[in-house]
Amino acid sequence: MQIKKIVGKKLKAIRLKQELTIQVLAEKSHVSSNMISRIERGLTIPSVEILMRLAMVFDKSINYFVEDVSTSHEIVHTRPGQRDKTVYDDEHNMHTESFTSGLRDPQFTSFFCTVQRGGSSGRQNMYHPGDELIYVLAGRLQMTIVEEVYILETGDSLSFKSHLPHRWDNIGEDDAKVIWTLSPFTII
Repeated sequence: MQIKKIVGKKLKAIRLKQELTIQVLAEKSHVSSNMISRIERGLTIPSVEILMRLAMVFDKSINYFVEDVSTSHEIVHTRPGQRDKTVYDDEHNMHTESFTSGLRDPQFTSFFCTVQRGGSSGRQNMYHPGDELIYVLAGRLQMTIVEEVYILETGDSLSFKSHLPHRWDNIGEDDAKVIWTLSPFTII
């Protein structure tokens, strides 16, 4: 089953189970009702930030929405070319391969990301619960966290609390190869 359909089906099911309208979910998650409708109909793959906002409303990890329980495992071994891939070309110019896809209820999410030359998270800062770890395998990435700029080069890592407003840009001459890890979040 396509990831768009899995996410859409799970979002609609949990929303209806908790007797929430799309409008109420939009207010609670700060995600537009139009976006929620498109996700539920399997027309779009939400960004990690949007998925985290939706997951927070239901006290779930983002993996809840992408995990197919019948195909999840306690041990996952993948080789290059076998990992679940997501492409964010319209805004971010980023391709991701999940290291944790298929793992039953992981406590973190980790991706191998290729950020295309000139790729960016956009002009708006993002923020969400949890922690992030970025490790640059190749290239140059500029991370801006609460107005402070960090230039990450090959071999550099950066970890931070994700509730801090942040954004990223590939400022290198080539695609950046990055391992990006997000921790789960707790709702207080």
